[in-house]
Amino acid sequence: MINREWHLVSRPVGWPKPEDFALVEAEVPTPAAGQVLVRNTYVSVDPYMRGRMSAAKSYAAPFELGKVMQGGAVGEVIASEAEGISVGDHVLHFFGWREYAVMDAKHAVKVDADAAPLSTYLGVLGMTGLTAYAGLLRTASFKEGDSVFVSGAAGAVGSQVGQIAKLKGASRVIGSAGSDEKVKLLVEEYGFDAAFNYKNGKVSDQLREAAPDGVDVYFDNVGGDHLEAAIGSLNQGGRIAVCGMISVYNNTEAAPGPRNLARLIQTRGRIEGFLVGDHYDLQPEFVAEVGPWVASGQLKYRETVVEGIENNLEAFLGVLRGDNTGKMIVKL
Repeated sequence: MINREWHLVSRPVGWPKPEDFALVEAEVPTPAAGQVLVRNTYVSVDPYMRGRMSAAKSYAAPFELGKVMQGGAVGEVIASEAEGISVGDHVLHFFGWREYAVMDAKHAVKVDADAAPLSTYLGVLGMTGLTAYAGLLRTASFKEGDSVFVSGAAGAVGSQVGQIAKLKGASRVIGSAGSDEKVKLLVEEYGFDAAFNYKNGKVSDQLREAAPDGVDVYFDNVGGDHLEAAIGSLNQGGRIAVCGMISVYNNTEAAPGPRNLARLIQTRGRIEGFLVGDHYDLQPEFVAEVGPWVASGQLKYRETVVEGIENNLEAFLGVLRGDNTGKMIVKL
């Protein structure tokens, strides 16, 4: 049996290029004692993976050159040498970017394919959803009545942030996105009170129009001009949760910081970055609260599905370009 897997062969400078990667054929590994072999069904591509392609020190180790990359995946166990996990079980793990993966059983989490579609364990009910939940409720200290602004609002995380805020009693939810079609989706399907296309004018001007009374919480997925605009519209005691800054991930020079940070003195505002890995203690609470919302249709989600491991790289580049609506997933 042949396993196709994506290797990083050179570290991208600026935008990643196809020649920085290689789709390699290898033998399907055999599980040893305490391990399982999984045939991946869906793999995830996410913006944070761009950072791991760099050698710069960060919160996660860089991908190794000449070796298969990693990422979230869900699949079916086809061989098991471990207690507690059987052939036919479905598991969530972190060995994506390949068709087959072998791992110690402790790195595989069983999921119920009958309770929800397998792909949702990579998105709305997985790390993506927990990121939205923890960032909004814990890091940004959201409270009922807050006005919330979300950038990258049609993406996997941003779309959940806005909907959770509405379900939790936000007074107003505003989103930014990169197309008029996505703006329409935010308002008509996801229930945002207002949304704007950041390509149609200055973000600061559009935000002031959409939130004339300012914002109490800003959930940042973009950075750059969005962060500066949010600081400019921040109400007294406002909170900013920094989840990602996709606008600067491919910069070859350091991006300038917001020019209006002094306004935080006036507003007594707070900016705090966070990583979902620091908040896994919220997982049971997250599943208990968000699961029923998803099942009932109160919380809606979209997936952009790309077919085939051979298109894994293009799917990842699509995330950086903003091609996806909701979670970008590769179906193998």
